[in-house]
Amino acid sequence: MNVASFDQLWVYLSGNPLLSLLVTLLVFALAVRINAAVGGTPLLHPVTLSIALLISLLLLVDMDYATYFEGAQFIHFLLGPATVALAIPLYDHRERVRRLLWPLLMACGVGVFTAVSSTLALATLLGADTKTLLSLAPRSVTSPIAMGIAEQIGGIPSLAAGLVLLTGSIGCALGPWIFRLLRIKDPAVQGFTLGMAAHGFGTAHAFARIGAVAGAFSGLAMGLSGLVTAFVLPLITGMLGIG
Repeated sequence: MNVASFDQLWVYLSGNPLLSLLVTLLVFALAVRINAAVGGTPLLHPVTLSIALLISLLLLVDMDYATYFEGAQFIHFLLGPATVALAIPLYDHRERVRRLLWPLLMACGVGVFTAVSSTLALATLLGADTKTLLSLAPRSVTSPIAMGIAEQIGGIPSLAAGLVLLTGSIGCALGPWIFRLLRIKDPAVQGFTLGMAAHGFGTAHAFARIGAVAGAFSGLAMGLSGLVTAFVLPLITGMLGIG
């Protein structure tokens, strides 16, 4: 195929909105293979690696994000149903959740307070502006909720989503090491901790690396922390006069 034919083919493909969807799926499949080849390390999480590859590809072909998202928005839409579907494994372990309800609620409250207060305090100390503070504040909840909260309180949703992904990657990398250091072996505790600290990334890691019990409790933590943060964070930022 000569250069002219390739250019014509690219013009045709770039005008098809399904191209972005196909490229996203292919890049993620490649990222999963790369992650498996290096031993499944959280430092090269498939989602993080996919983001880096997609950014590089968009820069290479000079495609703006709006054009890319037009075709890939179906995957974005599936974030909501995927989050709701986590209720299925949670239902299977509902009796254990009922027995641990109050400790779980207390842990969730402490976790949300610690995440928000430490983030705002450290960012303020480092001189972050108001927009950055409001985008950082919801970093410890899953992306769809974090983006909604950031938009509601005056932050930048896209920045909040990026910070959520970074937080999840760090949580998956440090979580197993902390569990070994503290000798935490209960899958429910491990899962709930990963869901609180690493939200969607942590939940996927819990299902894949620990088991169904850990995944169920991780999904519970992710949902509870998102719900509590959505109600509490606007009140906290209002009380602190941020925004």
